[in-house]
Amino acid sequence: MRSTRWFWACVAVLFVLANSAAYAQGHGKGHNKHGDHDDDDNDRGRYVYSDRDRDEIRHWYRGHQDNLPPGLAKRDRLPPGLERQLAVRGTLPPGLRKKIQSCPDDLERRLPPPPRDCRHVVIGGHIVVLNTRSFVIVDVFHFELR
Repeated sequence: MRSTRWFWACVAVLFVLANSAAYAQGHGKGHNKHGDHDDDDNDRGRYVYSDRDRDEIRHWYRGHQDNLPPGLAKRDRLPPGLERQLAVRGTLPPGLRKKIQSCPDDLERRLPPPPRDCRHVVIGGHIVVLNTRSFVIVDVFHFELR
């Protein structure tokens, strides 16, 4: 009888501890163990270039091939090693941060607004949704230049 009560007391304590730990993890204040990127995770979870957005970007590019702004011409392509660093959910390295160009206004108007703290930018022939606070790459449109 005494061991049964001890068993149920332990189960109750474990239940309370497990629930309080889950509550603290989901609602606690303080630092996120993954680098305090709550907004970045939310941005990536809900914003990607849709097929329609990609079609708009291709259409805009075809219409401007003869007069492309800096960052989008073939000569502006990145070497393969730097190109691999343009990965969704990756952090833009300092060397590539120097190559950021503003997205052309007329292309920007064709795209949906980016998430909070993000903007559309051009980097080495690619359109990128970049979190400008953390430099996390939310999405990338790679042009297939020929």
